[in-house]
Amino acid sequence: MKFMEPLQEKAHSMWLGTIEMLPLFFIAAIVLFLTWCVSAVLTHLLRQSFKRSNIRPSLRDLFITLTKVTLWTIGVLLAVTVIFPSLTPAKLLTVLGLGSVAVGLAFKDIFENFFAGILIMLRKPMRINDYIECEGISGRVEKITVRETYLREVDDQLIVVPNSFLFKNPVYILTDLAIRRFDLVVGVAYGEDVNKAREVIIGALENIEEIDQDRGIEVYAREFNASSLDFTVRWWAKSDPLSMHVSRDRVVTAIKYGLDNAGIEIPFPYRTLTFKEPLSLTSREEDSKTE
Repeated sequence: MKFMEPLQEKAHSMWLGTIEMLPLFFIAAIVLFLTWCVSAVLTHLLRQSFKRSNIRPSLRDLFITLTKVTLWTIGVLLAVTVIFPSLTPAKLLTVLGLGSVAVGLAFKDIFENFFAGILIMLRKPMRINDYIECEGISGRVEKITVRETYLREVDDQLIVVPNSFLFKNPVYILTDLAIRRFDLVVGVAYGEDVNKAREVIIGALENIEEIDQDRGIEVYAREFNASSLDFTVRWWAKSDPLSMHVSRDRVVTAIKYGLDNAGIEIPFPYRTLTFKEPLSLTSREEDSKTE
């Protein structure tokens, strides 16, 4: 069976080549093992050092991940060059550079969110447990990763938002400070005294515990509305959503009781109807007599 001889020779040469490369595989395995050891030790040291700093947990995880990726990339490149001596690091980097262009085009959105996440962690003042609003989306920041941000709405629904969305659009950080200002519009009847109404509103809010009295209470005449003279009422309270609802409830209730006790009318909307011709009015008694 002479036709089998080339196959046998090829198999024999491949076997010999494999035997010859076993030491190289062993050295490459040692390189990967050393890479794992260095990565584990350096990661442990980074975690210990970060515990003594005020760095954000998400930024800490990012640094650790980037360190691992860098070490393993170097270790894998060294192992490959050990097994295949003809492949120099320069050639490998060239191949990786050409491949990265194709990968970058294919995964454009993923890389965009990745770099946006890094910039958010480095630059944005957004923190874990902050309440934010962005283009109709609002919630408490629960977690920030390198690709997306997890927002927990006040009704406990979870929203996963791409980091590029938060980076490109204006973000309102509602709890950046512990105290912020709230506004409310209050209308009184046109026949009421403006200064008296203002004094009553201010007096009604002076004893509310939820209001930061040191920041003051502001009441301004706002505009002439259809049925009322409107005031803008401003006060300072805690910035989280629950405290906002509580303070607004106390303010509305106190203003209502205060104006009622002072005899100041909070008007309903009025409608004035006009007719081109006079209307004749008849009583029910006249209608019954006619029948």
